[in-house]
Amino acid sequence: MEDLLRELAPQVLALLTRRYGHFDLAEEAVQEALLAAATQWPDQGLPDNPPGWITTVATRRMTDLLRSEQARRRREQQEAFRALPADLLLPAADVPPAGDSDDTLLLLFLCCHPALNPPAQVALTLRAVGGLTTAEIARALLLPEATLAQRISRAKKRILEAGGRFRMPDDRDRVRRLDVVLHVLYLIFNEGYTATAGESLHRGELCTEAIRLARMVHRLLPDVPEVSGLLAEMLLTDARRPARTGQDGELVPLAEQDRGRWNRAMIDEGIALLTAALPRKRPGPYQLQAAIAAVHAEAGRFEDTDWAQIVALYQVLDRLADNPVVTLNRAVAVAMLSGPAAGLAVLETVARDQRMVGHHRLHAVRGHLLEEAGEKTAAIAEYRTAARLTTSLPERRYLLTRAARLDMR
Repeated sequence: MEDLLRELAPQVLALLTRRYGHFDLAEEAVQEALLAAATQWPDQGLPDNPPGWITTVATRRMTDLLRSEQARRRREQQEAFRALPADLLLPAADVPPAGDSDDTLLLLFLCCHPALNPPAQVALTLRAVGGLTTAEIARALLLPEATLAQRISRAKKRILEAGGRFRMPDDRDRVRRLDVVLHVLYLIFNEGYTATAGESLHRGELCTEAIRLARMVHRLLPDVPEVSGLLAEMLLTDARRPARTGQDGELVPLAEQDRGRWNRAMIDEGIALLTAALPRKRPGPYQLQAAIAAVHAEAGRFEDTDWAQIVALYQVLDRLADNPVVTLNRAVAVAMLSGPAAGLAVLETVARDQRMVGHHRLHAVRGHLLEEAGEKTAAIAEYRTAARLTTSLPERRYLLTRAARLDMR
């Protein structure tokens, strides 16, 4: 039932927002309808038409909220409002055709409004489209619930102030918004796969939710190569998650993972998506990252990895994406192909990037390459610096263990 409610939530929210034009009140109405369903359905059984049930209850609540809102404005402004503010409503001719799938995509575009910063886009997407509660999102992002609630509230206000309307953007804005939508889903997945802080290496619920939303976007836009690339990259990467931690939750590096624990069904699906997208000859960062993940997935052993192909893919990706983390990963691949000295040379190019100042991964990678080069003392210092900088406890323990083992040799 929980999965069903989570699936229905964005559909009903999108319908109410399209119909009434008031996103904030529509979300409140949907949340109350979902609470009613969660309370009544276990005892009374599923209704014959669950979407219709939720829609009916939410619509009734929406009507009450609109009346209450109008009454409040009458009291405050001492004049009657017979309708919602005009800037929140669409002319009848501009209302898009009904359809759950189309409406859900519109809702994603609305949550990824350019007036919002990425953290706000992530929070609002998880709440409105993902169907997660404020408490669930706060736990997933390791934020106080009050802080997260304020972030979502400010995001809604910013959308209204920016004139956000429930309609498909024009062609130019749609392309820009789609890039933001994909980036938001990418951020959600990355936070789930490698948590930036806390006791756990990953947060599976965020990975699962990001993949679910990416599947939704792919169903709506199956012919956009980067949409396929993002979903493929998520599947190919998440397939390795069962092998990334040991029995006690400790980090297991790629070279030491039991590849028999990798999810072959996810790998096969990811490779199929990538195989269908690449012939369109519109390669983008997500397709290239998926291709790199596919090379890893196709190697039966770590020693069988085609590092030459991975280096070539990273070189293309480095030219397309202005991202120092990409260069960092390329340094590791170059070291595997041509030796640690070559990897360290690439690493120095990214070490000068101000965006990497204070980033623990820079020191972790340098420590690894120095260890491979036989620079024991320098490697230990880099591992310890990385451990001090990271806020992920599994990563900190792993880095300190590497330093201690090296110190004992």
